[in-house]
Amino acid sequence: MKPRQKRAMFIVAGVTGVGLAVLLVLNALKSNVSLYFTPTQVMNNEAPHGRSFRIGGLVQEGSVQREKDGLTVNFVITDMAKHLPVIYKGILPDLFKEGKGVVAQGKMEADGKMHAEEVLAKHDENYMPPEAADALKRAQAAASGVTEANVVSTAAK
Repeated sequence: MKPRQKRAMFIVAGVTGVGLAVLLVLNALKSNVSLYFTPTQVMNNEAPHGRSFRIGGLVQEGSVQREKDGLTVNFVITDMAKHLPVIYKGILPDLFKEGKGVVAQGKMEADGKMHAEEVLAKHDENYMPPEAADALKRAQAAASGVTEANVVSTAAK
C-alpha cells in the first residue's frame, strides 16, 4: 500500500470513529433528557406520550391524600389554569406542602394521571425557576382574562 492510501484509510477510520462516538453520545443524551412542562401544556397534549418528563406548579390546596400503605400519595399539581392529578409512591420531601411549589418527574398513564417516580419540593419560597414563574403568570392571566402583553410588561419590571 502506498503512503497516500494508508493516510486516506486512517482519515476514513478516524472520521468513522468520531461519527460513531457522536452518535452514541447524542443517543444517550436523548434518552436521559427530561423536559419540563406545566399542567396547561400537559392538558393541551404538548407533553411526550410514553416518555418521562417533569411537570411543575403548585400543590393544590386540599388535594393531598395518603393511602393506607403509608407510602402512596395522591395530589394535584396546578398552574392556576389547569389541574393534573399525580400519584407518587415513596417518601416525600420535608418541604412538600399544599400551596407550595413542586416538580414531579414521571409518565402520563392511560388513567389520565401522572405516575411520578420523583417529587422535588421548592427549597426557598422566594425562588422559582424563570420558566415556572412565567408559566404561572401566563396561566393566572389567562384565567383572569388579562392579555399576554400586560403579563410580559409586568414580568419585565
